[in-house]
Parts: sequence; C-alpha cells; structure tokens
Amino acid sequence: MVIRIKNTSRKHLGARRWGHGNIKNARGSGDKGGTGKSGAKHKWTYIVKYAKDRIRRKGFVNKNSAAALEEIDIQMISEIANASKDAKPTLELGGYKVLSDGKLSKAVVVKATGFSKNAMEKIKKAGGEAIKI
Repeated sequence: MVIRIKNTSRKHLGARRWGHGNIKNARGSGDKGGTGKSGAKHKWTYIVKYAKDRIRRKGFVNKNSAAALEEIDIQMISEIANASKDAKPTLELGGYKVLSDGKLSKAVVVKATGFSKNAMEKIKKAGGEAIKI
C-alpha cells in the first residue's frame, strides 16, 4: 500500500526541541504554565480564591502554646440566667473568657477559664461568684 502522507514527526524524533519550541521551554519542571491549574503564574487567582489548600503553609505550631479562648460577655450570661428558673444559677464555661460588656441583674455563679477584672467586679456586685477553672 502506498503511503500518501509521510508522518513528519518521524524525522524530528531524537531532536532536542521537537514539540517544545525553544529548548528553554523544556527544562525540568519549568514548562508547566498554561496546563490546567499547575504553574505559579497562570490561574493564580483561581488558586487563591477556590483552592487555598494548594498553597504551602510555612512554620510550625508550638504544642505548649495556650489555645485562644472564646469570649462571652456579661450581657449573654444575664440572658442565660434570666431564662433559668433557679434563684442562683450556676454556669460552667470551660474554654471561655468572660468580658464585662453589659449589666448583670441576677446573682450567678460563673465557672470559666478566664475573667476580665471588670467582669469579676460586676459579678460580685450582683451577689454572684466568679470561679476560675
């Protein structure tokens, strides 16, 4: 059978630059831009917006460092105390720091990980107790 169209790729096999353009384009892993989501230059906004887990995180976390406490204020404690039917309700707030924003209208026993100075004063003025866990 007669070959009508000769395969032109056969004559380029073994050549350094076949299929890559300039030889600079085929060095190592430096020719990845424009193929999918790889490469640093192309598609960077997509990675920053939708694929943040692809970005490498640097540094380390000290195992001995204290974890950040969640915050709760006197106003929230007052709402919880008013909703309860006890005369002097007890609240256990492990992992929370009590802040002094708001007014306390009922005596409450609050057990929390941390207190601000003003929050302790407000709780004691209302006839309650502030106990650090």
